[in-house]
Amino acid sequence: MSIPKTHPFDFDPTYGMPLAELLAVEPPEAPEGFDAFWQARYLKALAVDPQPVLRRSKITHPDWHVLDLVYLSTGSFRIGGWLILPRKGEVRRGLVVGHGYGGRDRPEFDLPVKETAVLFPCCRGLSLSARPPISQNPSWHVLHDIDKPKSYIIGGCVEDIWLAVSTLVALYPWLSGYIGYSGISFGGGVGAMAIAYEQRIDRGHLTLPSFGDQPLRLTLPTVGSAQSVQEYYKKHADVLETLRLYDAATAASRIKVPMLVAVALFDPSVAPPCQFAVANAIPKCNEIFILDAGHFDYPDRAEQEAILRDKVGQFFRVP
Repeated sequence: MSIPKTHPFDFDPTYGMPLAELLAVEPPEAPEGFDAFWQARYLKALAVDPQPVLRRSKITHPDWHVLDLVYLSTGSFRIGGWLILPRKGEVRRGLVVGHGYGGRDRPEFDLPVKETAVLFPCCRGLSLSARPPISQNPSWHVLHDIDKPKSYIIGGCVEDIWLAVSTLVALYPWLSGYIGYSGISFGGGVGAMAIAYEQRIDRGHLTLPSFGDQPLRLTLPTVGSAQSVQEYYKKHADVLETLRLYDAATAASRIKVPMLVAVALFDPSVAPPCQFAVANAIPKCNEIFILDAGHFDYPDRAEQEAILRDKVGQFFRVP
């Protein structure tokens, strides 16, 4: 174990919690109407025709065909991204890959998957899906419409994931029921909310998931987008009403498919107890993989990430 001993933060990114305590963290109680709120949004998203448009990308790779992609999400929001297809073998599985709050400027080609169509959407307001007046700065993006429970941008980002699934099904109808999701940090939290109600996803992988246990998230010193939400909360305490509807841990307790979740013991950006709140809440979690740290470098990082990569490859192996 190589939890960082020195760091530049004026708080302890382990929050003084050993692994046993972290594994005992429970999700918060769901607010009234939580399931009805999300089920209605999911049904509305299912009715949207994503109308995907593909064109050959300027990005090339020896193992993958690379296509630039645009599809329509809810509210006719144009979502940009990429679709990569294996040069060898059939397409027998689909995979939607979310991104962190830094967005994405190209697809990932080192994913340990074969015979898989991989879709990399950029959630609304970020990277290829940038659109004024939404800020691409995570500290501002996370606040967009936070005062409007039904319009908060995080909900739109969840819908963008659902429409990514719709896009894969529109292009490859035989993949329905064989589509996975993988997301890190921002993409992990949004992914938990999406998978909870998405019946066409058969398994999911989350790393360092954000947006877990929102009431607790507001109280723990942190950096990045969570700090921005904390500053807003100090002046607008009623925002908790919105945040409780967008709680990845509450959503995770509704997930019914196998999951592989990687969580960290030390993380200055996504507090570990909030990550564990998500992982611990999942009823059928196949495995919780423990990283020494997240959003921060550490001695055993490459070795741990290599082990996790192998597990991800096995997890998304074509049936």
